[in-house]
Amino acid sequence: MGKLFGTDGIRGRAGKYPLDYPTVFSLGKSLIHLLLARTSNPRVIIGWDTRESSPWLARAIAEGIVSARGRVELAGVLPTSAISFITRTHHYDAGVVISASHNPHEDNGIKIFQSDGLKLNDALEEELERIIFKKIDAESEGNSGKEAEKYEESIKGSSQWAEKKINPALVEDYLQFLASNFTCSSASSLKIVIDCSNGASSSIAPVLFERLGFKIRVMSDAPDGRNINAGCGALYPENLARSVQEWQADLGVAYDGDADRAIFVDEKGKILNGDYTLFIQARFLQKKNKLRSPLIVATIMSNMGLEVALARLGLKLIRTKVGDRYVLEEMLRCSAQLGGERSGHTIFLDIFPAGDGLLTSLKMAETMIETGQKLSELGAELVEFPQLLINVPVRQKIDFSLIPDFEATLRQARERLGSSGRIEVRYSGTEPVARIMVEGEKEEMVKESARELAALIKKHLGTEI
Repeated sequence: MGKLFGTDGIRGRAGKYPLDYPTVFSLGKSLIHLLLARTSNPRVIIGWDTRESSPWLARAIAEGIVSARGRVELAGVLPTSAISFITRTHHYDAGVVISASHNPHEDNGIKIFQSDGLKLNDALEEELERIIFKKIDAESEGNSGKEAEKYEESIKGSSQWAEKKINPALVEDYLQFLASNFTCSSASSLKIVIDCSNGASSSIAPVLFERLGFKIRVMSDAPDGRNINAGCGALYPENLARSVQEWQADLGVAYDGDADRAIFVDEKGKILNGDYTLFIQARFLQKKNKLRSPLIVATIMSNMGLEVALARLGLKLIRTKVGDRYVLEEMLRCSAQLGGERSGHTIFLDIFPAGDGLLTSLKMAETMIETGQKLSELGAELVEFPQLLINVPVRQKIDFSLIPDFEATLRQARERLGSSGRIEVRYSGTEPVARIMVEGEKEEMVKESARELAALIKKHLGTEI
């Protein structure tokens, strides 16, 4: 058995290792073993997204938890950040989210939160893995024959099981938390188009925005178990951009499958990635004298344009490796209030220690209302350097230096771009993909460098997915 946890929990194809029944059951059982070292009567809250496999995985891990004498409550379909919030405020010993975020519906994943609402750190993940691999053997412990249960045959029953056990009061608590962090007296001046990605925000986002008085139009809010992220949401905001212009809306917002990220569209139909969110919010907080720290945290994928724009405000960009957990760790280390990712995760640490797409949307709307500016005006001072990101599906993840001619090609590309250029080549922590990001002052050189590196990786490691 290899490593279970990646950069954002466990990911894989639902029904297959590591998301097969025995492994997930063992994970639930092992989690209780881990918690029993810290508390005598552990309670765990479980939530999930709208994939057809999510209730099945929730049931598998819940049965593992109960078999080890842990207690389980179900929150149902909710954003990842909602489970973080509920775990923290309702004093659960752990929270579990079943979701593969922006991945297609066939994939799924498991994220685990500590009692303080933070994701497990690397050390705790490694400890949990050791318990699973060395101390818990689901087959020998006996799972009433569940290990032989056919995945496809069990999905429907698991959905019915989950529906009977959900605690609706937890949803209302989360809604009230979000509403309490929108400080404007009126929201009726804004028209917003919301793309729910047929995911975890589908039932909760319309309720929240209508309750606060926004004029809204909602799209991709009819999940069927298989259409999550399918040509919609944060990865595909083009349809949202068209809808914003057609409806003459003030802004649009697109979430991913578990709604922990938000991508915006301005009134002109321009798509604004997470770098724009960080810049707009940093400047707004600074003008209100609420930005105590001059440090803003982002990842290596953020554009140099963000760094330049923040520097004009007297702010410094601190970069981390990719992953919102690493952004949060650095924010805590350097006492930064604001951080996030180009992909749309944004963390307002004074409010909550997790990225939340719904909260980010409210803060962006609040900024527009209080300043009286259009979204295009708020983002105008951020001018991005030409940047190209190419994703190459790979059949294996080997050290890039082992690829023939890779080091020489990389060196030549960096020389071509000069001191103002940047190249980042890395593997995704959640998918079998190599990501090549190239940035520089001249667009043609950026494209040439990115395509050369992508072609080389595809030649030696490429596959079709």
